[in-house]
Amino acid sequence: MPSLSLVVAFLVRLVLVLLFLPFSALDKILNFRGAVGQAQEAVASRGAAAALICAGLFVEVVMSLGVLTGIADRAAAFVLAGYCAVTALLWKPFWKPGDFWDGPQSRGRTLFWDFWKNLALAGGFLLITFGTGADGVARFLDAPLASSDPYRIVREQP
Repeated sequence: MPSLSLVVAFLVRLVLVLLFLPFSALDKILNFRGAVGQAQEAVASRGAAAALICAGLFVEVVMSLGVLTGIADRAAAFVLAGYCAVTALLWKPFWKPGDFWDGPQSRGRTLFWDFWKNLALAGGFLLITFGTGADGVARFLDAPLASSDPYRIVREQP
């Protein structure tokens, strides 16, 4: 069953990053002007907005590849978790429209669910960063660029 284990390990990581690579990254490339316009909702300067989009594109591509390949995957997942949290706060502020209680189709309610989806995705990346045990934080702090060896199969001795 080693091959099935490898496939499952890869698919779990692929599902986590699929939103970013290829979809969001391609959207930023193919619709750069629109992405910059959306970023201008958070920062007024067009140049700063373009820089944010380029930084986001870098994070989405490079960090997703790190998570997929296992190269510095814990650090890459940590950066993606922060990216998800920051985008939730900057672009999903459900508290701003003031129409949360106006019904299920209100802008605030739609943003509310998107906000929590971003935070849930951040939680998934933090599981890669720290693992599922309490000792994971210390292991990450001791060697933040180390790989979690996601595709290593440990054979038990008979």
